[in-house]
Amino acid sequence: MTSATQQSPADASTVRYTGVAQALHWIMALLILFSAGLGLLLDDWPRASKIFMVNIHAQVGMVVLYLLLARIWWRRKNTPPELPPEVSEISRRVSHPAHMLIYVLMLAVPLVGIVAFVWHARVLDFGFFSINFGIKSDKAIYERAEDIHLWLTYGLLALVTGHAIAALWHHFISRDAVLVRMLPAAKSSAGKLAEAKSP
Repeated sequence: MTSATQQSPADASTVRYTGVAQALHWIMALLILFSAGLGLLLDDWPRASKIFMVNIHAQVGMVVLYLLLARIWWRRKNTPPELPPEVSEISRRVSHPAHMLIYVLMLAVPLVGIVAFVWHARVLDFGFFSINFGIKSDKAIYERAEDIHLWLTYGLLALVTGHAIAALWHHFISRDAVLVRMLPAAKSSAGKLAEAKSP
């Protein structure tokens, strides 16, 4: 039996993020990890397929940028749930600036990547059509942008890793509802039974 001081993190009364916010969070997380992994491995791809993989990397990065803008818009329209009352003061103080820094890097990484892509005179190929930005290759610009893009990516991955570790700590060690707020609510047994009986 769970006591009041040892509340289950899966408490059905937990106030969660909206379904849209949850979907944006998890889709972006997967795309960021995929794009970052692809980018870090680009030098290991055969030369014949490298241009294709660079295009995939760039396109996924642009999707992340679009989803980030959608996420910011949605967040402004829908106030995120408050942290559970049992969360410590130090976690409260660290949470907001850490999240804001992640947002800043999620914006900066693709923007700098676009600079590197465009000033490398690359063509964005979508298969059915392509976009040629018409800018001549400038090694001084794209090499600097690629270096900045790489280090910003390292910073973003470090923060995302810390974010994930903190969420797991809250869920399995602190036993609070921090992580649960970003998970879909499980249907109660009564709800499942009602669905089973409905025609």
